[in-house]
Formats: sequence, C-alpha cells, structure tokens
Amino acid sequence: MSEATAMTPELSKYDRLIAAAQDETPAVTIVAHPCDETSLRGALEAAELGLIAPVLVGPQAKIRTVAAEHGLDLDGREIVDVPHSHAAAAKAVAMIREGRGELLMKGSLHTDELMKEVAASATGLRTDRRISHVFIMDVPGHAETLFITDAAINIFPDLEAKRDIVQNAIDLWVTIGLGEPRVAILSAVETVTTKIPSTIEAAALCKMADRGQITGGLLDGPLAFDNAIDPEAARIKGIVSPVAGRAQILVVPDLEAGNMLAKNLTFLSHADAAGIVLGARVPIVLTSRADSVRTRLASCAVASLYAARRRAAQVAAV
Repeated sequence: MSEATAMTPELSKYDRLIAAAQDETPAVTIVAHPCDETSLRGALEAAELGLIAPVLVGPQAKIRTVAAEHGLDLDGREIVDVPHSHAAAAKAVAMIREGRGELLMKGSLHTDELMKEVAASATGLRTDRRISHVFIMDVPGHAETLFITDAAINIFPDLEAKRDIVQNAIDLWVTIGLGEPRVAILSAVETVTTKIPSTIEAAALCKMADRGQITGGLLDGPLAFDNAIDPEAARIKGIVSPVAGRAQILVVPDLEAGNMLAKNLTFLSHADAAGIVLGARVPIVLTSRADSVRTRLASCAVASLYAARRRAAQVAAV
C-alpha cells in the first residue's frame, strides 16, 4: 500500500451512496410540511450537497420563521403556501400526481398523516405493488450495507404482501447499482415447521423465486438471524447456499420483529438507519426526528439515486 493510499480514509457505505447520488441530476423533491429545524435543515443540507432539488410545501410564514430562527438560507427555494400539515400532505401528493416532483419527503408532520394521503385510492400514489419500507443500515464492523424490510409499514403481511416487500427491496438494491442481492427470509429457526408459520412463508417465497414470481435476487429461507449473517454460524448448522452467512437483504416476518432488529442494531451496535418507502409512484423519504444529519442525507441520497436510475432507464426504453 502506498503512503498516499494509507493516508486516504476509506469511504463509509453511506459516503459511497452519497457520492454516487451526487453524480446524478438532483431529483425534484416535494417536502411536505418542513416546519421545524430538523426537517427544514435536512432538506436544505441535502440540497446544498446536490442530492435533491427541494420544493417546500407548508405554511410559508412558519417555514420562514423557522429558517430565520435557526439561520437557514431559503434564498432561491420554492415555497408552496398551504395553511396546515394536512393541507401540506394533500398538496404534496397532488404535486407528485401532476408530475411536478420525482420524490416525496416527509417534514414535521406525522407519518400517518402523510401516508394516508399517499394510500388514498382515488387521489393517492398507489400502484399495483404493495407499499413497503426499507431500512438501509450502515452497521460498524460489518463489511456490507444491510437492507431490513419491512419494519415500518406492513404490520403482519401475508404471503402476497411479502412477495411485494421482497421485490421492492431487490429492485432498490439492483437499481442503485449494488449488484444482485443475497436475500435472507428470516424466522426464528432455519427449518420449515408448521409450529412457526413464518418458516412456511419463507419456504414459499423461495419457491416463488424459483418460479419467476420474484426476480433479480438470490433467496434463501427460512434462516435465523445468526446463520443469515454469520458464515461460521451457517457452517456450524451445515447450511450451504449462496445466501446463508452472507445475506445483504434481511426480510423479517413482521413489523415487530423488524423494528426491534433495526433498533437493536442502531442502539447497541451504533448503526445508522436510513430509510425509504417503495411501491408508490415515487420513492418516499420518511425521516425521524431522532435521525442524525448523516442518516437524513443517506436517505435522500438513496431515494435520489433510485429516482435518477429509474429516470435513465425510462429514457433508454423510449
């Protein structure tokens, strides 16, 4: 290793995603109700890094007051004035339907308030695909980015919903340029048993992949978390597959399990957990008040990169 190489710090997993997104045209992003410092700063800092081109939707006076109080520069930023958070959610979704944005980003309103407008049958952003959430985890000491899905939207998904959850995550992984993913369908054990229904659904999902009902990734399951993520645990259990011990996408049996897994990694392993919602007409950036600046930027980067690559694919197909 040369002295110059030794002195150059290796980019983190998030840094590589942010750098890739900066090479693309920033996606026009409709930001719903950015009316506190955290949400407004997050959108503006992502814009300054060239990740998104934000359009701020909310009470204009309140947005300007927050900006003035915290020294945030709104010069040149478009603001669409609406009276309150509910109107901001409805207007933001309407603007996406009108083709005025490529991404939707949550501001300081409640997630349920935004997602109610997204999921509305007549006026929302639904597609034939089930809407689902993906955590993009940067876990210290783990070599690769980890996706965990679904830990935020679908509470107890059935088999058909899980098919879409898996496909959404695979599509994200492939589209942002990470290659063909290794997908572990998680349960408490690695054998199929009627006593644990999630093991049967895991096996069914793997057979669906064999039959072309799920495409773009390598699936294995049921797998317990240890033998999904640790090669030695897989070896001890005698599990031989391209996925076991080397999984990149972790598909959890339900929201409770996924939420606990993601938060365990965040608070015990000090992982960062960016996240986006897929399956709607456009990717949706769902940020939390507890998110770090780095996590917010990574969420914007992944969503913007996904939108840019989809845009390029659509142009190429014409």
